[in-house]
Amino acid sequence: MMKLRIKFSKHGPMVFIGHLDMMRYFQKAMRRAEVDISYSSGFSPHQIMSFAAPLGVGIASNGEYMDIGVDSLTSSDQIKDALNRVMVEGVTIESVKVLPENAENAMSSVAAAKYTISFREKYRPNFDLFGQINDYLDQECILVTKETKKGTKEIDLKPHIYSFTFDPDKKVVSMLVDASSSGNIKPVFVMEDYYKYCGKSAGEFDFIVTREDTYTNIGTDEMPNFVPLDYVGEDY
Repeated sequence: MMKLRIKFSKHGPMVFIGHLDMMRYFQKAMRRAEVDISYSSGFSPHQIMSFAAPLGVGIASNGEYMDIGVDSLTSSDQIKDALNRVMVEGVTIESVKVLPENAENAMSSVAAAKYTISFREKYRPNFDLFGQINDYLDQECILVTKETKKGTKEIDLKPHIYSFTFDPDKKVVSMLVDASSSGNIKPVFVMEDYYKYCGKSAGEFDFIVTREDTYTNIGTDEMPNFVPLDYVGEDY
């Protein structure tokens, strides 16, 4: 069995399709594209397929990833083209890479994610608001209350924000945040806390969020080196 990492984008009406339905969609797409995907053994065989960080409903993305196993492979481009022929509008296969045998799976590899946040016309803020980003990040700590499956807990948001900038020409915010299983910081959560710091309040539907890519760390915790998840694979 060979392990492949598939990068895809998700836009348009497909942003409203949840994670579990996307999994079912790709299982059917593999059959339609006649990909020689590997199956588990046992009484209830299933396709060997796993996804990286799940994407929230309503969020577009240019950098989603999933790993699959295949029993045979002609070329990376052949699988990419075969899958794109059966994709619905709004989902595009961007790349197919062969992973080394010792590669971690996509989900456990995730360390960070980059987002672009724009603003709905009706809720567009006074963009002078973003002149305080450096002051916000210069705080000794950024204490927030985060909802978890076990209740609420107070965390320091500061070490989980790797970059936070505003482009005055495009009127968009760019953000690189912790997306690991231990951190998993949502960009809207950061925006809401920043608004609060500035004495403002953010509505639930103020922001248009796009995940630009998902990253793994090939450096160390002290000196991280974030690269896209398909960096570790190769064309075949």
